Amino acid sequence: MFKLQSNPQRRLRSDILSGLTVALALVPEAVAFAFVAGVDPIVGLHAAFIVGIITACFGGRPGMISGATGAIAVVLVALVSTHGIEYMFAAVVLMGLLQVVAGVLHLGKFIRMVPHPVMLGFVNGLAIVIFLAQLGQFKTADADGVLQWMQGTQLYTMFALIAVTMAVIFYLPKITKVIPSSLAAIVGITVISLFLGLDAPTIVDFLRSMSGDAEASLHGGFPTFSIPMVPFTLETFFIVLPYAVILASVGLIESLLTLTLVDELTDTRGRGNKECIAQGAANLTCGFFSSMGGCAMIGQSMININSGGRGRTSGITAALVLLAFVLFASGLIEMVPVAALVGVMFMVVLGTFEWSSFRVLRKVPLSDAFVIVLVSAVTVYTDLAMAVFVGVIVSALVFAWKHAQVMHVATEIDASGSKIYTLHGPLFFGSTKSFLDLFDPKNDPNDVVIEFQHTRVSDHSAIEAIDTLAERYVRLGKKLHLRHLSKDCQKLLRKAGNMVEANVIEDPHYHVADDALA
Repeated sequence: MFKLQSNPQRRLRSDILSGLTVALALVPEAVAFAFVAGVDPIVGLHAAFIVGIITACFGGRPGMISGATGAIAVVLVALVSTHGIEYMFAAVVLMGLLQVVAGVLHLGKFIRMVPHPVMLGFVNGLAIVIFLAQLGQFKTADADGVLQWMQGTQLYTMFALIAVTMAVIFYLPKITKVIPSSLAAIVGITVISLFLGLDAPTIVDFLRSMSGDAEASLHGGFPTFSIPMVPFTLETFFIVLPYAVILASVGLIESLLTLTLVDELTDTRGRGNKECIAQGAANLTCGFFSSMGGCAMIGQSMININSGGRGRTSGITAALVLLAFVLFASGLIEMVPVAALVGVMFMVVLGTFEWSSFRVLRKVPLSDAFVIVLVSAVTVYTDLAMAVFVGVIVSALVFAWKHAQVMHVATEIDASGSKIYTLHGPLFFGSTKSFLDLFDPKNDPNDVVIEFQHTRVSDHSAIEAIDTLAERYVRLGKKLHLRHLSKDCQKLLRKAGNMVEANVIEDPHYHVADDALA
C-alpha cells in the first residue's frame, strides 16, 4: 500500500526516527491534556501509550498518530469533577464499546458525507486550536505558584529558541534528509540550552508549574489492569452514557477526519471502519488500565508524515519510546526545553493551516465560504464534533435550498386532448411546494398525465405531495395518470394508487426510504 520509498531499509529508518520525534512531541501534550481533564499526568501518558500502540498495530491508517487529546479531555473534565476518576474510566470503557460497534456496523463510511468546505474549516480551526494551546507554554510560575506571562530575558530566550527550532526544521531538509528535521531541532536546542546554561523552561518545569508540585516528575510505572471501581447499576450506566456517546462521537470524527487528511497528504487510502474498531479497542483497554482514552492527533500525525513516517513502525516506535521515557528515561526527556517543542508545533500549525483558503474564499460560492469560516470558528470556540455537525447541517440546508429551485415542468396537449406534465428536477421535502405550484387542477382538462421519467422521488414528503395533488384532481372529478412512477412509490401512495400507469420494464427504481416499506 505504501510505496513512497523504494528502499525498505530506508523506509524502516525513516519510520523509527520519525517515531522518536513524535514521542518527544507527545509528552507535553499528554501532560497538558491530563491536567485539562483533572487527572494525574501519568494517566495521560499511559493513555498516549495504549491508544498509540493499539491503533498503530491494528488501525486502518498506517502513519497516523493517536494518543491523549484535548477533544477528549474537555469532555472528561466535567465527569471527573462531578463523580470522580473511576467514573471516567467507566465512561472510557463504554466509549470504546460504542466505537467498536460503529466500526462493526460500517458507520465509518459516513465520513464521506462531510463536504470539502467543512474539511477546510476543520483543518483551519484545528490549526488555530494547536497554536492557541502553545501560548500556555509562555507562562511560568512565580514565587507563590501562580502562573504569569514570561517577561524580560526569559521571554526573549524563549522566542530565540523557538525561532532557531523553526529555522532548523525549515532549512535542514534542503541540506539533508538523513535525520528528520524536527528531531534534529529538538536535540540541537536541548544541547545548546544545556551547554550555554540558558534560562529556558524545560518539560519538567512545565509539569511542576502545572501541578504546583516542586517534586513532580514524569517517572512512572507500567499500566496495570484494574476494573473501574463504580457501582454496576443502571444509575451508573445512565451517568456515564451521555459522556460516552459524546466521547465516542468526538473521537471518531476527529480520527476519521485526520485519516482523510493523511490520505490526501500521502496519496493513499486508509480504512475508516477498521480505524473505528481499533480506536474502540484502544479506549476499551484504556478504561481497564486506568487511562483517560484518546483519539487521532492531527498535530503529531503531521509531524510524523513530514518527518518521513509512513508505516505502522512509526506509530509503534512513538508509543514504545514514550513508554520508555516514562519507565526508564524520564530524566532525559525532562531536560528538553519547552521552546523546542513549541517551535515544532508552530511549524505544524503553518503546515496544517490551508492558506489557500483565503484565495478560495473569493472564488467559491458565498455559502461555501461561509461554511469554511463557520466551521473554523466553531472548532475554536466549542469543539470539533459540534463544528462538523454544524458544518454538515448548514451545507445540507444550502444543498436542499438550491435543489428546491430547479424543479420545473414542460407541458403539452397530445392528440387525444390530454394535458401532459413532464417533470424535471428532484422531488424531495425542499421542492414539494414548488412541485404543487406547477399544476392548475381547476383549469386543466379532464384527463391529465404526469410524466416522472425525468425526475426522482426522494423521500416521504415527496410521496405526500403526490398524494395531495392526486386528491385535488379527484375532488374535481378529473382523471389523473402518473406515468413512470417507481414501484416503491406506488406502494406508498394512498389517494392515487388506482391512477398509476405502471410500466415495469421502464419504471425507475428510486428505493425511497420509508418505514411503510419495511
